[in-house]
Amino acid sequence: MNRCDVVIVNFNAGGFLRDAVESVLRSPSVAHVYVVDNASADESLNLLPRDQSDRLTIIRNGANLGFAAACNIGLKQATASNILILNPDCQVCDGAIERLITILRSADRIGMVGPHLLNPDGSEQAGGRRRLPAPSLVLSRAAAALGLGKFLPVQLPDFLLHQDPLPSSPAEVEAISGACMVARREMITDIGPFDEQYFLHVEDLDWCMRAHRAGWKILFVPDAKVMHRKGVSSEGQPLTVEYYKHKGMVRFYGKLLGETRSRWLLTLVAAGVWTRFGAIVTRHLLSHGAERTQKLFRATSRNA
Repeated sequence: MNRCDVVIVNFNAGGFLRDAVESVLRSPSVAHVYVVDNASADESLNLLPRDQSDRLTIIRNGANLGFAAACNIGLKQATASNILILNPDCQVCDGAIERLITILRSADRIGMVGPHLLNPDGSEQAGGRRRLPAPSLVLSRAAAALGLGKFLPVQLPDFLLHQDPLPSSPAEVEAISGACMVARREMITDIGPFDEQYFLHVEDLDWCMRAHRAGWKILFVPDAKVMHRKGVSSEGQPLTVEYYKHKGMVRFYGKLLGETRSRWLLTLVAAGVWTRFGAIVTRHLLSHGAERTQKLFRATSRNA
């Protein structure tokens, strides 16, 4: 119960992948590491340590299947009672894995735990602890993206919690980040793997939502620290990332609100999501020029 397997989905992460793998292999609590590669075109796999073949397996996909589908491939291979899902641009600090497993196994209904995610400068990173975003937040963010936020009658609190005081002990939250989470095997069996209809982003929020609905607890562990160099695999493709993020939010809210059977509310929320995306594209167009934006859109359409 005190050991884990690690699943890392890689896509052109370069030397960051090696650093991530080495950081987890230093932990005696790691039984095996599964690197699932989404058809990377760089040298990241060639940089991996060659003296750990008994603890490291590389799974090569013939195409970029997206994060959720690739992660599920790793989950099928893993056999440990605890599964650490880790981004290739993370480095796990000493003792963090042991602490996360200890908290995960401290009560029967704790389904997953997340660490204190750090930016390279040591500050807390947004997304490591958060609420499940309410539909009203979509409309607030769409208004803000259009420069109309000051006209809203009420300023809604964000769903991100990194600006709140850091708790002194493990705290229950509604969601943690898919950049680094340790999940209990029993929870995965209960709620199922990631929803593969998400290509990139939001699949972690979906998993947390499903865990909540099934009665599992999610804890943020402030004294387990992981450094995350956010966005290494998606550098140079900001609009592609934003497209998949906004597309994922539409799916997320469709599932969140599905039980209400309120078509008008779903339509309003989807309109808010795509309005915000349109505002982001417009700002990018104005700041980077039409030629650069068209190139990014071509990349988006090829990956859609």
